[in-house]
Amino acid sequence: MQIITFIGFTALVAIISYLKTKNTDEKSSDGYFLGGRSLTGVVIAGSLLLTNLSTEQIVGLNGAAFKEGILVMAWETLAAIAMVVTAVFLLPRYLKGGITTVPQFLEKRYDKMTKTITSGLFLTGYAVILLPIVLYSGALAINSMFNVPEMLDVSKNTALWITVWGIGIVGSIYAIFGGLKAVAVSDLINAIGLLVGGLMIPFFGLMAIGDGSVSEGVSTLINANPEKFNAIGGSDSSIPFATIFTGMMLVQLFYWGTNQAIIQRALGAKNLKEGQKGLLLASFIKILGPLIVVLPGIIAFHMFGTTLENPDEAYPMLVTKVLPSYLVGFFAAVLFGAILSSFNSALNSSVTLFGIDIYQSYIKKDATETQVVWAGKKFGIVLAVVSMCIAPLLVYASDGLFGYLQEANGIYSIPILTIIVVGYLTKYVPAFAAKIGVISGSVLYIISQFIIKPMVGEENYPHFLHVMAILFALNIIIMLIIGKLKPREVAFELAYTKQVDITPWKYLKITGIAICVIVIGIYIYFS
Repeated sequence: MQIITFIGFTALVAIISYLKTKNTDEKSSDGYFLGGRSLTGVVIAGSLLLTNLSTEQIVGLNGAAFKEGILVMAWETLAAIAMVVTAVFLLPRYLKGGITTVPQFLEKRYDKMTKTITSGLFLTGYAVILLPIVLYSGALAINSMFNVPEMLDVSKNTALWITVWGIGIVGSIYAIFGGLKAVAVSDLINAIGLLVGGLMIPFFGLMAIGDGSVSEGVSTLINANPEKFNAIGGSDSSIPFATIFTGMMLVQLFYWGTNQAIIQRALGAKNLKEGQKGLLLASFIKILGPLIVVLPGIIAFHMFGTTLENPDEAYPMLVTKVLPSYLVGFFAAVLFGAILSSFNSALNSSVTLFGIDIYQSYIKKDATETQVVWAGKKFGIVLAVVSMCIAPLLVYASDGLFGYLQEANGIYSIPILTIIVVGYLTKYVPAFAAKIGVISGSVLYIISQFIIKPMVGEENYPHFLHVMAILFALNIIIMLIIGKLKPREVAFELAYTKQVDITPWKYLKITGIAICVIVIGIYIYFS
């Protein structure tokens, strides 16, 4: 029954995605890479949420909540403020310039080499870090829920290879052959399923604690574990409170405002209104995210206490414990959708970056749009195969690999954010300053985190989020000094390409303010 439910829901998503996208012109760059610039607010919101939410996050954040409590909600709730900033400040400029990729703006603002360096950083991050980890963590979750090794009568390692390639092939079909619109439509359907399925876990968990009553479960959980409901972490926590005002917001701004795999959904908006509505709808739902990725971890702590040695086992164990068996197939299907979304979204963005920023710029400058799309697809196939080969090998890696890789993202995230912010806020800072900003930002972060920090010891060194903020400020100062000493001869002006209407949504400001007030209110309540 579980297998039938799983296959049924997965097939339904595929059929609806095909029907909704069969008339999209995927031979043009806009049609393939941006869904024909036709995405509506609801589709954008669903795709944003599911691109962000993956098994690594669901399992990992709930594991962190099991260990530290509600303070880890910072990764979710603060994202809402970053999305408001993106909707108000960045998206209008992106759509005004008619860009397909974030590095395209950097070419207009600085020069071609700055764009190429940034595209290379994005592609390296996706290929080496994001894609293999999504496949590996997703395969582990599916293998655990369906007990694939026993079902197929194979070893755990063989089952891992089978599941990784299964997820990879299905995800590649969506991303490479369906384009952004297929990815976005499938994301929307899976997002609805994930919201329903994700909320079922704390619902049944609270009912189990409260002897059939959710309200009793909430009361019991809070009264028995008050220390788990303090949003202000101590200096020894994974997220010290001070980091919220330094590197945490910078990481959120990079992720939601400049990360190609995320912002590409909003770049495909039919107009600025729909893009802003999509971002703000997603930001509001993001505030509710802790119900799915934090609360279950606290429920698991109450139910299993200190019997779990590995906090990351908390969520899978809770699902097995509280979810009725007839719903396991449906939940596995929406979890599978979340895995696919994170994989195919990063892959689709990689295809876009290669086709637009590298193939058309360097390999075949006179390429037609059809040739650009086809070149991107071929690159996507190669990248998918490489990722599927690397992912199963992560089983041999050390236990600290995932934490190490998360920290390693700072090598390119903050430098890219720096040159984009300076690019929009100034008119005379030259291309030379941008190259210095990217290179110095990456090099200084590597020296700080991977050379100096091991020498002095982690306990005597600033939190990596603080280091990001320090380097962000330092790089901006360096770029502004260069801009003062050797400014551009002509002030930069962002031309309006008239690709889409850029009239802002009339409720943008009041909705954005309301979302920020809610986030602040949540922190005050749990302090």
